[in-house]
Parts: sequence; C-alpha cells; structure tokens
Amino acid sequence: MLMVSCEVVGYWALCVGFLKDNSTQVVESPSTLQEEEEPQPEEFVLVEKTEEDGVVEQIIFSSGGDVDIYDLQTLCDKVGWPRRPLSKLDAALKNSYMVATLHSIRKSPGSEGNDQKKLIGMARATSDHAFNATIWDVLVDPSYQGQGLGKTLVEKIIRALLQRDIGNITLFADSQVVEFYRNLGFEPDPEGIKGMFWYPKY
Repeated sequence: MLMVSCEVVGYWALCVGFLKDNSTQVVESPSTLQEEEEPQPEEFVLVEKTEEDGVVEQIIFSSGGDVDIYDLQTLCDKVGWPRRPLSKLDAALKNSYMVATLHSIRKSPGSEGNDQKKLIGMARATSDHAFNATIWDVLVDPSYQGQGLGKTLVEKIIRALLQRDIGNITLFADSQVVEFYRNLGFEPDPEGIKGMFWYPKY
C-alpha cells in the first residue's frame, strides 16, 4: 500500500505549466468547512492547441463528477482494464467522494455548437470525510499519455483532500506504475505494511 501524509505538499508547482494563465486556479476552502459539505466542482482549460487544419482542441479538467459510464467503459477498454458491470461502475462513481475528469473538446472552424467531446482521463477518491481517503481508478487515454495529465489528476485530488483536512491519503498501484506515484510524493508505508486483503475463495 502506498500513502502520503499532509506534510508532503511541495510538488504542487508541477502542474502549473498546464494552465493557460500559469496558476493552479484552486480556491482555498474556508477553515470553517462544514463536515458534511462536499467539494465544490471546479472546471477549467488545462491545455489548448490549434492544429494545422484550424481545429482547436481544449483539454478540460473538471471535478464535478460528470462521467458517462459508457464513455468510462470505452476508456477502460483503451487502457486494457478488465470490464466491470456498468451498474457497479455507476455505483462506484456515485459513491465516490470526488471524481475528476479530463475531456478533450475539438472545435472545427465554422461548426459552432458541433463540438466533439471525448472522455480522455479520470480519477476518483473515496473517503470517510474526516481522516482518510483512497485514490482509485487513475487512467488516461493512451493517445494522451506522456503529457503530464495523469499527474495533474492526482495532484488536484490530493490538493482538494488536503484542503478538507484529510491527511491520510492512500492508493493502490500496480507494480509498473509505482515509480509514477513515487514521483508525486507517495511512498510505501514507512512503518511497514499495515494493509491486508481479503479475497473470495471462488
């Protein structure tokens, strides 16, 4: 199990280069945040580029949790994840404390209102809303990997959790992506492995 504590906050500047105005655009939450208050949705353009044919592509970050489960299943297929029942995917999203997404929006010249929108990334967190949170299902469309988008998703979720005074943040990582999370400040449990797993025996 990998974890990060609330003291590890020195890497937030890593995502600044993705924003148009070089700011993180995170609104600090008031210190009197009510226990039952949910994170406020946030949406902004991370990247905007114009292609040679005049098509403008924007990559939009959102923490509003707006995910079409069919689009999510397609994204999971692209990264090679095993299929999960759609009803369970839907329940997992609805019961998450926070869901962050990346959408690509392509705008062709002279085609107002005919934009092409595609889900290209997602990450979510579950939490007890007090002490602990776990980050799950971090994925980015393979054709958009290598641009720092996965890092941005994880950083934004961590920042939102820390602002809500949740200091024990964990995640589960496959062996091939452990180094990716190390570079974001996560480390194996320094006190030894405390996590244990129970699996059905069928």
